[in-house]
Amino acid sequence: MIDSIPMTKDTPLDHPIHELLASRWSSRAIDPAKSIPKDVMMQVLEAARWAPSSRNEQPWRFIIFTKDKPAELEKAHSTLSEGNAWAKHAPVLLLSVAKLFFDLNGKENRHAVHDLGLATENLILQAAALGLVTHQMAGFDHERARALFQIPQGFEPMTMIVLANPGDLLQLDAKSQEKEKAARTRLLISEFTFDCTWGSTISS
Repeated sequence: MIDSIPMTKDTPLDHPIHELLASRWSSRAIDPAKSIPKDVMMQVLEAARWAPSSRNEQPWRFIIFTKDKPAELEKAHSTLSEGNAWAKHAPVLLLSVAKLFFDLNGKENRHAVHDLGLATENLILQAAALGLVTHQMAGFDHERARALFQIPQGFEPMTMIVLANPGDLLQLDAKSQEKEKAARTRLLISEFTFDCTWGSTISS
């Protein structure tokens, strides 16, 4: 029998939150054979489009690689670190890029990476709502990606993102399987939230 990894994991909540937030997680178990239809791709990008941003600058860019252009997808694979080799089986990779300067005045946008994060969260939640797997990876060669994909100065490649259908655990190596089976953990609210002054914790 195939040992399938479920789309959801047990999420030990201290307070109730929306089911979509509780069920989303970054699986590595993906289906390499099943493609992502164009209309589905457009839905997740539409979700990213409507993220909030400072001055409505919308400083997010995404470079998309699919099996429809295998040579370009292989270039994206070539930037991945050894620990992310499993992601080479994904039918779609997206490279998120932050635009670092405002169009309005050319000044540095210190909120650019924050706003790219908001757009990316929109994207991955929409994907989760559609039953898809996303997984963001910092482990890739940023400068190689800049050169291969002609990313200009003033823009910073930030994360490589898997977009795929859920797959089977046994497709992964033993180390990755153990990571998939690991329990979800997060800091307590009291460990990252302060009451008016840094270090003054709030009660839960």
